[in-house]
Amino acid sequence: MSDPLKHECGIALVRLKKPLSFYKEKYGSSFYGINKMYLMMEKQHNRGQDGAGLAGIKLDVSPGERYISRIRSNAAQPIQDIFGQINARINSEFAKDAALSDNIEEQKKRIPYLSELLLGHVRYGTFGDNSIEAVHPFLRQNNWMHRNLIIAGNFNMTNTNELFQNLIELGMHPKEKADTITVMEKIGHFLDDAVRKLYKQAKAQGLNKKEASPYIVEHLSIEKILKKAAKQWDGGYAMAGLLGHGDAFVLRDPAGIRPAYYYEDDEVVVVASERPVIQTVFNVAFEQIHELTPGHALIIRKSGQTNLSQIHQPLPRKSCSFERIYFSRGSDAEIYRERKMLGRLVMPKVLKSIGHDINNTVFSFIPNTAETAFYGMMEAANDELNKQKTQ
Repeated sequence: MSDPLKHECGIALVRLKKPLSFYKEKYGSSFYGINKMYLMMEKQHNRGQDGAGLAGIKLDVSPGERYISRIRSNAAQPIQDIFGQINARINSEFAKDAALSDNIEEQKKRIPYLSELLLGHVRYGTFGDNSIEAVHPFLRQNNWMHRNLIIAGNFNMTNTNELFQNLIELGMHPKEKADTITVMEKIGHFLDDAVRKLYKQAKAQGLNKKEASPYIVEHLSIEKILKKAAKQWDGGYAMAGLLGHGDAFVLRDPAGIRPAYYYEDDEVVVVASERPVIQTVFNVAFEQIHELTPGHALIIRKSGQTNLSQIHQPLPRKSCSFERIYFSRGSDAEIYRERKMLGRLVMPKVLKSIGHDINNTVFSFIPNTAETAFYGMMEAANDELNKQKTQ
């Protein structure tokens, strides 16, 4: 088994498809992406209150300029903590230069997290390590832009020991045995391998070292990397990753144990652990949001182009019952219907346990997330009362 079960976590990914100046002109702020990410993480705080993290990647920056930013917190209110720090940095930069508000390019250079690609994570650590080192996203750094890897996920692997041993057999010396580190190093190994092969191809075509970098970015296959890296993964997962040059992916387990939903239009690509988060933050209809197909990866290229790639053969659906019954927000239409039906289906056993003596029975619910199932149970109770009236 992997790390001790930590309930579920929540992921949020935002890819802006337009220049930052577009959002400034249309929405009045170049911080559109940061604002949306805050809302997406806050609306998933039910999925994790013990830690939160955010990573951003800036596209097309000049050498010597910082293009990756990451912040994590395990404070009492981690989401507020990380965005409080981000806002403080933004305000300090504007305080230094009043003209900065109209200079989007300079904002991008000077302000961390003002990025076109953002990945957020919230986590529960009730039964696991609750130190700052356990908070996602995790970062694997390299001076080659396309070898930088950021990982955040909602997952539990059942074969972490086996995956860890595979890394050792490859000659690695992982710094710890955590499942997140193991998964990241597994992806990182095949990422490094793909980059090396493409570099050799570029050299064979007569490209110099500087020209090889854009060649690698153009020809790097995220699909092939994931197929090799995830070949032996066993468990439930919704794994999100960013590459330093701007590619991104979200991979879902073949049994659909962990949830993931996405939405795309001409301005953004968005992924979240729960559908209502996307609905409310981006004001889009239920039908416009897609469930990520089990065993598939949503791959977002640096160009903004997206494609859905099959990484594993889908297995019979085994959605996490804890997720459906308790963990997810009840405002999701499918979750709402399922929980009401749960209440209806449990009613016959309730009636049997009380000897059908409804007159001397008090019905209630604990915790608050059981309210929807309670409504279904009450509908079934009314059906039983109507049945008794006709007898």
